[in-house]
Amino acid sequence: PGGAYKPLVDHDTVVILDYGSQYSQLIARRVREANVYSELLPYDATWDEVERLNPMGVILSGGPASVYEQDAPTLPGWVLERDLPVLGICYGMQLLTHVLGGEVGRADEREYGPATIRVLAQGTIFRGLPDSLDVWMSHGDRIEALPPGFKSLAETDNSPYAAMGRDHIVGIQFHPEVSHTPFGTAILRAFLYEV
Repeated sequence: PGGAYKPLVDHDTVVILDYGSQYSQLIARRVREANVYSELLPYDATWDEVERLNPMGVILSGGPASVYEQDAPTLPGWVLERDLPVLGICYGMQLLTHVLGGEVGRADEREYGPATIRVLAQGTIFRGLPDSLDVWMSHGDRIEALPPGFKSLAETDNSPYAAMGRDHIVGIQFHPEVSHTPFGTAILRAFLYEV
């Protein structure tokens, strides 16, 4: 009473919003392996539910939906209102693109399985990594136009925007949490410790 607001947690926490990916639990595990506490919450968690965690950042998982489906999972308003660092993975990237004024469309060719990305901007989540990286893809939609102010960080033959970034918001079309993305841990750590 009479003092400043004190969060219920006193350590850095990253909230992972679950959009139905088969890998959501694995994202949480990888974040914890990087020595950052995380909690996996439903995508529609309210700020009242999240505030007690005093999050330092948010990760949006992948999921099976398309952002244009009538009942597609949405982005809670607090994610952008709180100006927290955000990492959107697969559907999470498409959702950020859709909400922030970019364009998402059906890919001519569904990308499922191994792919190679070409890094276009080294000084981001790809700092110190090779210019070409093997990754694991699993998506039927792709980014057709970036939201205003974003730049392409990586591309594949089928996805002109395999990764994008603006300030402290990053989107990646691939899954860094799986073992099929050899440098995935380094990419997650770059988000957790540098973004």
